[in-house]
Amino acid sequence: MPSGSSNRAAGRAGEPLLSQDPHAVREPRENNLERAIGHAVRERRKQLGLTSADLAATTGLSPGMLSKIENGNISPSLTTLQALAQALGMPITGFFRRYEEVRNAVFVKAGEGIELERRGTRAGHQYNLLGHIHENTSGVTVEPYLITLTTDSDVFPTFQHAGLEFLYMLEGEVLYRHGNRHFHMRLGDSLFFDADAPHGPSELLVLPARYLSIIAYPQAASLD
Repeated sequence: MPSGSSNRAAGRAGEPLLSQDPHAVREPRENNLERAIGHAVRERRKQLGLTSADLAATTGLSPGMLSKIENGNISPSLTTLQALAQALGMPITGFFRRYEEVRNAVFVKAGEGIELERRGTRAGHQYNLLGHIHENTSGVTVEPYLITLTTDSDVFPTFQHAGLEFLYMLEGEVLYRHGNRHFHMRLGDSLFFDADAPHGPSELLVLPARYLSIIAYPQAASLD
C-alpha cells in the first residue's frame, strides 16, 4: 500500500473513513522550553479561531516575532508571555504544560492483573484489571479487563454504563446481548458497542469462557 494511504483507504459503501493514521509520525514531546511554549501558543490560538495577524495585533507583537515564538525559534520574555496569556485567556503556566507533562505506561505480567469487585462479580464473573492510567493527556479513561466465566457464573445481560466497550473472545463461547440483539461469540470474535445500551452475556454456551473487555469513557464520567 502506498505511504500515507492507510487513513484514506475506502471503507464499505456508506461507512465513514477513519481520519487518524495509526502509523503517522507525530510531533514528539517537546524537549526544550521554547518549542513547548510555541506549540502551546499555536494550539490555543487555533482553538480560539484566531489568525496569526489577529493575535499579533491584540498583543502588540509583530507578525514576524509571533511566528518565531510559535516555531520555537526564540525564548519570549515574561512580559511577552503575560501579553500572550491575556490575549489567549489562559494562565502563563499553560505554556509549559507540554514541556512538563509525563506520558505514563503500565506493564502487567501474565497472571498479575488486579482482581476487582464489580457489579458482575456478584454473578460469578471474575474481573482482572490489566492496567489503568488515572491521569493522561487524552481526556479519556480506558479500563482493560480480562473477564473469566466458569460453571459458577450466572448470566448478566443488563450492564449499562457510560462510554464505549470492545470485547475480544479468547476462550469458550457465549451468547452476548447488546440492546435487543444477541451475538454468538467464539474464539477470535470481537464486538464493539455503545455501552449505554443494556449488554452482557445472556447464555454461557461453552465454559470456561474468557474475553478481553476494554471500556473507554470521558474522564469526567463514571461507570457507577
